[in-house]
Amino acid sequence: MEDGVLPVPNPPPRGRREVWAYWLGRVPYRDAWDLQRAAVAAVRAGNHPDCLLLLEHPAVFTIGRRGDGSTLLWSEAECARRGVEVVWTDRGGDATYHGPGQLVGYPILDLTRLESDILRHIRDLERSLIAYLAALGIDSEPGGAGLTGVWSGGGKVGAIGVKLNQHVTSHGFALNLTSDLEVFNHGIVPCGLVGRRATSVVELGGPAIEVEAAARAYVEHFGRCFAAGVAWADARELQTLPAAPVDPPGPTTVLNVL
Repeated sequence: MEDGVLPVPNPPPRGRREVWAYWLGRVPYRDAWDLQRAAVAAVRAGNHPDCLLLLEHPAVFTIGRRGDGSTLLWSEAECARRGVEVVWTDRGGDATYHGPGQLVGYPILDLTRLESDILRHIRDLERSLIAYLAALGIDSEPGGAGLTGVWSGGGKVGAIGVKLNQHVTSHGFALNLTSDLEVFNHGIVPCGLVGRRATSVVELGGPAIEVEAAARAYVEHFGRCFAAGVAWADARELQTLPAAPVDPPGPTTVLNVL
């Protein structure tokens, strides 16, 4: 960067949609939620390209619109003792865990611009994660009816929970790389699915890959599955986005999947 000017990503190949990817590092959940809302407002207004926020969170249980708190197995005191925050959020789905060793992706995409819809969006997310896991030597597949996400070895390795606001997506996926499965499988009923469990790349015999390295490698598969040109952009550019209201006006769709 020279004279305070942020670098401009290279344009995507001609004929492909453009998505800017950002690596944000470790970000508290509420801060990332605020950033998503700001990015959604900017994309909806046509003031910012579609983007993919890639990051990891400190330890946090989040409960989506489908949850009522009954799938949180630890008390608030126990969560606090273990250093796990609890946040009620506006995505679809029930309870899940985010924490170190997990790649989180929040695609902020104008589906009209991408000539897509919300169900295709979810399928594309599944396909992109399955393709990335295959590159790590791990066979995985969609869970089928009622089991949205990516599954391998009998466990869920990738969760998906999304929101659609005036044709712009937010929230997204969480891929367990080296996640603490003790917290995941004992502090909550993962995704509200009784009798099911979370797994991870490491537990499945894959490499102990760092989250940033996973993010850098994943974008290639995202671009292919979404038929988009993906270019890395400087995360400092996001600091210039104006804050957005918690609930922007207009129709909102929450997908009860996770």
